[in-house]
Amino acid sequence: MLYFRGCTAREKETSIQKATETLLDLAGVDYHLLDDESCCGSVLLRTGFINEAKNQISKNTQVLKGETIITSCAGCFKTLSQDYEGLEVIHISQLLDELIRDEKLNFDKNDLNVTYHDSCHLGRHMEVFDEPRDVIMSVANLIEMENIREDSLCCGAGGGVKSAYPEIAGEMAKARIAQAKETNCKTLVTPCPFCKLNLKNDELEVLDLTEFLVKYGGVDESQ
Repeated sequence: MLYFRGCTAREKETSIQKATETLLDLAGVDYHLLDDESCCGSVLLRTGFINEAKNQISKNTQVLKGETIITSCAGCFKTLSQDYEGLEVIHISQLLDELIRDEKLNFDKNDLNVTYHDSCHLGRHMEVFDEPRDVIMSVANLIEMENIREDSLCCGAGGGVKSAYPEIAGEMAKARIAQAKETNCKTLVTPCPFCKLNLKNDELEVLDLTEFLVKYGGVDESQ
């Protein structure tokens, strides 16, 4: 398997890469990384740079074809699955759910209440709703927000909005954070590094799904 980290986990939220590799190692997954991993092209596509995106996709396809690809990023997952041709791609939440069901990963169950944010790319675009929830419930109690699954509120980060219209992105994040706070949970879990970045705030602990498992699942990181 190839672990395709994605730009955000590789460059900005490196704790996500670390947590993902910790879990893959713990489960005995045989995987490798690309030393010169390039952007999947999602941002180019979503912001209208179609020709540039096509060039990026063409270059990446030569490297990625024939691999079973694991992604940390929901945006990478959607792009590699729907905008490339002939790639076998799995989001880390799907793989973790499979590994837990196969008892290759075992976690401590806590009496901890957490809430979950469906990212646009993983949820309404790729219809992956149950797997991340099942993974969370192997460790903690899941308390849902008002808008979930297909009706989840966008965090505000995608489609170039955070870069071009940071004020709008900030207001969208505040609306989602308000819903999370209404659950009375202290921890918000998301499967998308972009969402984690935009939902960060001083009142909630915001964690990627992999970080959540490592922190609360009784994982010995020294192994």
